[in-house]
Amino acid sequence: MGIADEFRADAAFESGSVEVADWALSQVRLQDDARFPWLILIPRRAGLTELDELEPSDLSMLMSEVLIAGDAVRALGRMIDRPVEKLNVAALGNVTAQLHVHVIGRRADDPVWPDPVWGRGSAVPWAPDLRETLIQALRRPA
Repeated sequence: MGIADEFRADAAFESGSVEVADWALSQVRLQDDARFPWLILIPRRAGLTELDELEPSDLSMLMSEVLIAGDAVRALGRMIDRPVEKLNVAALGNVTAQLHVHVIGRRADDPVWPDPVWGRGSAVPWAPDLRETLIQALRRPA
């Protein structure tokens, strides 16, 4: 059994995001917060909490996936008629220690600008039909 076979996303991700796809390294999740186009990348490697725990080849792959996720977040912003002005990328892990990277589209008119998104207001879940449309768009090959 390989290390990726042992991977399980922390249960905390289930309550605020939906699994969209598996990329070469990462499980990709759509954050269920309609205030922001927002993806989470979780490297499918068991037991990691920090970027420097990744093998160099995996770190390189993760950075490539962050760039791809940035393009996807920008596309989501266009789909919901809120083009992204600034891309925020963060690997915090203060609440959920499992290594993951947030890729968030921001705008000067978003509800918490210019503050960070964490701990600011309450999440607004995507409308089910729109959420499904976004998921399907994210699953289509680029």
